[in-house]
Amino acid sequence: MDMTTAAQPTRATPDDSALLRATLRFDAWGTGLFGVFMLIGGGWLAEPLGLPVAWSVAFGIAMLGGAASLGLIAGYPQIPARLGGTVVAGNSVFCVALLVLAVADVLPLTAAGTAFLVLGAVIVAVFAVAEFRGLRRSLILRSR
Repeated sequence: MDMTTAAQPTRATPDDSALLRATLRFDAWGTGLFGVFMLIGGGWLAEPLGLPVAWSVAFGIAMLGGAASLGLIAGYPQIPARLGGTVVAGNSVFCVALLVLAVADVLPLTAAGTAFLVLGAVIVAVFAVAEFRGLRRSLILRSR
């Protein structure tokens, strides 16, 4: 049997993860910029939103860490499915956490603060859905 005609294992190409990679990069940049905004603007946001400065700082730091993680994952030559799934799950959990904070009366939020957290949850949900679609697409392309 000629080895050149033998069935070769299917290899994923770098384009398999193109949609997921682009979404992760966009998410990383947006998350990072918003993290900086929360750190710099925490004092300014406290009164109109009712969001304590300590929470703004904590959110800002967490967002910078998340942005760095997203950027690292997006930089993989081929994004592992488990990391893509972790990002989707993490964004989903963060979305729910923002909604809970918005309605659970844990923070002294104003109406604008509640709207701010709900809007944040919607944005995170959009990223979760886009990343899920990118992950699903990359898995479909890899299986061909």
